[in-house]
This record gives sequence, C-alpha cells and structure tokens, in this order.
Amino acid sequence: MNHIEHIGIAVKNLDEANGLYAKLLGVDHYKTEEVESEFVMTSFFKKGVNKIELLAATHPDSAIHKFIEKKGEGIHHIAFDVDDIELEMKRLKDNGFILLNEKPKRGADNKLICFVHPKSTNGVLVELCQSIKVE
Repeated sequence: MNHIEHIGIAVKNLDEANGLYAKLLGVDHYKTEEVESEFVMTSFFKKGVNKIELLAATHPDSAIHKFIEKKGEGIHHIAFDVDDIELEMKRLKDNGFILLNEKPKRGADNKLICFVHPKSTNGVLVELCQSIKVE
C-alpha cells in the first residue's frame, strides 16, 4: 500500500453535503460520478494531497443506504492506493484478511477497487484502489 487514496463519507443528500464540504474545505468538488453497479452517486473533493469521496445511495439496495440506515451519516471507509491490486489482494488474503470481492471491480474516479471486510480490520471498511492506466 502506498498512501491513503481517499476517505469515503456516506451522506443522505449529495447536493447538501457538497455545499457543506465546499464551505468546510474552501474548495468545490471536482467530480461527480455515478457507480451504477453499487447504486451510488459519488462526489470528490481534493484539498492539497488529500481526497474526500462523498457517497449517496441511488437505490434502497445500496450498501450506502443500508449503512446510513444502521449507523447514520459519517465515515464509511478508508481507501489505500496500491500499484497492483491483484497482488495486494493475494497478500492480504494470504495474511488472513477477508476480502469482499474475489476479483477487482471498476469503481469511481477511474479506479479498480476491492474492499476488505471490517471484521478482519477491527471494524474499519478498507478499500484498495489502483488507478486504471489510460492508453
């Protein structure tokens, strides 16, 4: 793992949260993107080298909707940048971590992603992110 790629925050209303975080961080979001496979709309902020991803459910079956129903709005996950997601997934699995994905999948912000189950990380949902190289 190279560094923290972003912190994911679950929100009920993306427009309201965009306004709040724009005021908080002093910058506007730079990208909004729907991830249909996850039933989520995302919005990204960058302040210096740090990134925040806001996540709002687009369907009741969304993991974000279920998270908010159970825990309320707040920090959902921490994402780490990796060079080779498949190698990192194998390393973690070999070390006893429980992966929520057998194979990497396409996520927001031009990334391949995989989640590590919070049961194996002291209650923290961890996301691995590898940038997809644009040819």
